[in-house]
Amino acid sequence: MSTLLPVATRAQVRQETKHLMRRHRGAFFFSAVAHAAAAVAALAGPALLGALVQDFTDRTATSGTVNRAVGLLTLAVLLQAGLTWYAHRSSLVLGERVFAELREGFLGQVTRLPLSVVERAGSGDLISRTTNDIESVSESVRYAMPNIVVGLIGVTITAVAILLTAPLVGLAALTGLILLIPSTLRYLSRARAGYLAEMAAWARLDGTVSETLDGARTVAALRLGSRRKQQVDEDLTRSFAAERYTLGLRSAWYPFVEAGYILPTAAVLAWGGWLISQGQAEVGAVTTVTLYVVQLAGPFDLVLEWVDELQVGGASLARIMGIGQVPEDREARASDSELATGPRALEATDVRYSYRPDQPDSDVLDGVSLTLRPGERLAVVGPSGAGKSTLGRLLAGIHPPRTGRVTVSAEGSDARVDLVDLPLPQLRRQAALVTQEQHVFVGTLADNLRLARPQATEAELLAALEAVDATPWASALPDGLATVVGSGGHNLTPSQAQQLALARLVLSDPHTLVLDEATSLLDPRAARHLERSLSAVLTGRTVVAVAHRLHTAHDADRVAVVEGGRITELGTHDELLQQGGSYAALWRSWQDEGTG
Repeated sequence: MSTLLPVATRAQVRQETKHLMRRHRGAFFFSAVAHAAAAVAALAGPALLGALVQDFTDRTATSGTVNRAVGLLTLAVLLQAGLTWYAHRSSLVLGERVFAELREGFLGQVTRLPLSVVERAGSGDLISRTTNDIESVSESVRYAMPNIVVGLIGVTITAVAILLTAPLVGLAALTGLILLIPSTLRYLSRARAGYLAEMAAWARLDGTVSETLDGARTVAALRLGSRRKQQVDEDLTRSFAAERYTLGLRSAWYPFVEAGYILPTAAVLAWGGWLISQGQAEVGAVTTVTLYVVQLAGPFDLVLEWVDELQVGGASLARIMGIGQVPEDREARASDSELATGPRALEATDVRYSYRPDQPDSDVLDGVSLTLRPGERLAVVGPSGAGKSTLGRLLAGIHPPRTGRVTVSAEGSDARVDLVDLPLPQLRRQAALVTQEQHVFVGTLADNLRLARPQATEAELLAALEAVDATPWASALPDGLATVVGSGGHNLTPSQAQQLALARLVLSDPHTLVLDEATSLLDPRAARHLERSLSAVLTGRTVVAVAHRLHTAHDADRVAVVEGGRITELGTHDELLQQGGSYAALWRSWQDEGTG
């Protein structure tokens, strides 16, 4: 099972929230003032109605007092409407700014994630965080936080108004807290853990479904359909249990919340009536306080209504912040200047690697040592699962070895620098990896190419396309280099996407190239032609080709046979054929398939 990415602690989430509020304290202050002003304007209605009731009770009411009360009430309503509109608008603008800042920071953290970490975590958890969690945080920042601020301000101002109007009558309003406080504390103490478990369960389900769809052909070929269905059913069961738990928390909390609104109103009326009978309160004051208590239910309900959404958003924010807590899989300690100029020599010394660092017994590579001469072309062959691709990734600096070293040095120099000690931008100038899995980004063809070299001219882009035999189809595009490709644009075939990736490689111009079955999506004749075209471009560069088509091995300077995580044979094509070992057997089998 994949390892889920880290989750930030509650204290870290609070700290980040404080930082956000401090960075936007000016906008937050003006928004809070506007909401406070709107809440004060809302107090005018109950106060005017209470005074009017008292006037009628005292038989001092006149048409003038009624008209004056109606006029003042109308002005208060209009003022409240205007202030509320401005306050909500300012809150939404603030929420959009805060969310934009969070989203940009999150995308920056995602793009800096070490590839080895992403592969161990699997796609499900990362997809869940970039979709479901971002959406939950969006709801919280845009709506939950502003509405909770509005509700808290309304509750505070209304409570102060109750105390100023008739504190003795207002004591009855506290009865609602008897129900609200214990039930809310119980809910809050369990909600965060419940929602985190729910999100983790959905992440596992997302991962299982996406892996099943991506490997649909393999699932069908190996008749794994029933097993994958069982896995999906198990993930759904866990998700259902997690959803049922959080639903149970809400179901147990909401009845107390609703009762907490009704009880204070009934208590104020009963307590106020008794105080009036004892001559300790006036009818107008009891009326005003009762209306305040009824009005208090509005902002209180707003707070509690969005608390649940805020719990979901807080759990999602913890998962999003967890992306930034992923440790680097390497520590850049060297610089490109430490390497002398000239061709680079690549060397692997007693390299071991495991995709599960906590389980050294699961090493995919077991003590591999290999020296690549500058400009040499090495073909890596062997059975599936032998560790060929893993070796290629280590030679490209994608993964740091568990033990041993992969170093780069200049020809004629004793200086050796570990690939993983180089900062990533400099590492990519030393070594680059191209696999059969390539992505076409939404944008023009030129934009896709310039990912490798942003300052490349149009002539350089065309030359790169020509180097990989992509000129025929690229020139046939409706707008040439300006044609929009990717999702929603012109659809490139898998082989065209592969040629696009190879053209990026030509533009990036690294010293060492690792081609992990990079032409496997092309038909054999097209692949052979492309490799011959690339030959001139790759002259003088070190090339490691992980291949399943053995004509690549035939053309290489040397061939390395990888079996069981070790290099069992190493030599030229002719030398290995003469030895009559594994490579000779592979070659005869491949020749027989070709002639058959």
